[in-house]
Amino acid sequence: MHSPLQFMITFSYFLIFFALLSSNLTQQTTLISPVSKDKHRNLFTLSVYLKTPLRPTKLLLDLSFLFPWTVCADAASYNSSSDHYIECDETFCDYLGFGKPSLLCEDCYYSNLTTSHSQCPSPSTMICASWPANPITNVVDAGYVLVDTLALPTLNQSTHHGQLISLSNYTFSCAPSYFVKGLPTGVTGLAALGRSKLSVQSQFGSALTTSHSLAICFPGSTESTGVAFFGTHGPYFVFSKSNKIDLSKNLTYTPLIHNPIGITDDFPISPPHNEYYIGLTSIRVNGQHVPINASLLTINEEYGIGGTKITTRIPYTLLEPSIYKAFTELFIKEASSSRFNLTVTNPVKPFKVCYSAKGLMVTKKGPKVPIIDFVLDRENVVWRIMGANSMVRVKNKKVDLWCLGFMDGGVKEKTSIVMGGKQLEENLVQFDVESNRLGFFSLLTSHHSLSCADFKVTDFAKHIK
Repeated sequence: MHSPLQFMITFSYFLIFFALLSSNLTQQTTLISPVSKDKHRNLFTLSVYLKTPLRPTKLLLDLSFLFPWTVCADAASYNSSSDHYIECDETFCDYLGFGKPSLLCEDCYYSNLTTSHSQCPSPSTMICASWPANPITNVVDAGYVLVDTLALPTLNQSTHHGQLISLSNYTFSCAPSYFVKGLPTGVTGLAALGRSKLSVQSQFGSALTTSHSLAICFPGSTESTGVAFFGTHGPYFVFSKSNKIDLSKNLTYTPLIHNPIGITDDFPISPPHNEYYIGLTSIRVNGQHVPINASLLTINEEYGIGGTKITTRIPYTLLEPSIYKAFTELFIKEASSSRFNLTVTNPVKPFKVCYSAKGLMVTKKGPKVPIIDFVLDRENVVWRIMGANSMVRVKNKKVDLWCLGFMDGGVKEKTSIVMGGKQLEENLVQFDVESNRLGFFSLLTSHHSLSCADFKVTDFAKHIK
């Protein structure tokens, strides 16, 4: 299955390492990947082509983890003619950032992930180690670094999917087969899209010598497909009837905030400074400010706690307990006003605030409930959350409810506000690490009745079960 690859260990070679890309690349190349929403776990997936020959592959879309990983510990789960190990040099393995300082390399012959000794060139071969993690189950285990071919389609404005561009030195961690537990059906790995040098967009950006920018339109339905754009700040064209609209011109920008402390909310090898923090300064419900202790909204420089970050690991936004209490009390008060005339009913788990669906007006923007505004670095920089992003339908034989899709984060959560997947749906979000800013636009607020499906991207891995 595997054969070793010997590397010259210099930092300059690291740049060449990612520049070995197939031909026909230009600095104007924009790569795309279909984005889908899982109907059972409300997680997002990214579709790519992997291995030789190239095969459609589903990966978990993750905005936080340090590096990508794929289940490939045995020949039955991973079969490619182009994959290879990285032979150990501790300086280089440490620079790659996959392993722990205490275990940068391991003996290929005795690795718990190499299922047959024939995969190793010799009993004494040392290879770069890694520590992949499943962010949904919080399982961490030993693995090793692998290199293989990954490809994405180029953006063609007439046919949407253009030629495939291959990254022949795509570098990732090989994970045990049980790592797929808790992930959407058909997913065999994780696409790391955080702020690290080994993120998918950084690897392609280095190889293309172009922007490391990433933009994602998160679909709001399991039946529709969104899109991720790699290597461009725009244009991002959607197609509405006879109109062709560039949504890059509609983006509102706010600075990305750096968390200097390498702690984590989940496991010790994914420090928050690889995650996307933004400077939320206040929350409004129906125009009224939620009373919040301002110190909770800033990152503590000594301990790295507090602040606001964006994640795709949870379906609903988490709020620090005192913020959650004040927020829900104000929401209930405003929803009961004469403008909405809503009365809370018995909630269903995991929700705490629910309303009967009977008589509740619903439009494309969702149920008619108080609008929630996340006010960012300036009063006029607002992330607006309409009913479609704030409320969750719970319908079965016993109940038919709309419930507020925000959760009490509890006392153990280190980040005060963690924006979840529900609040990202039908939003185009640009992660521009080079300019240290985040751009966002809610398609629900558009006058053209747009959705992420209007990018007209087809999921080539949709058939994978």
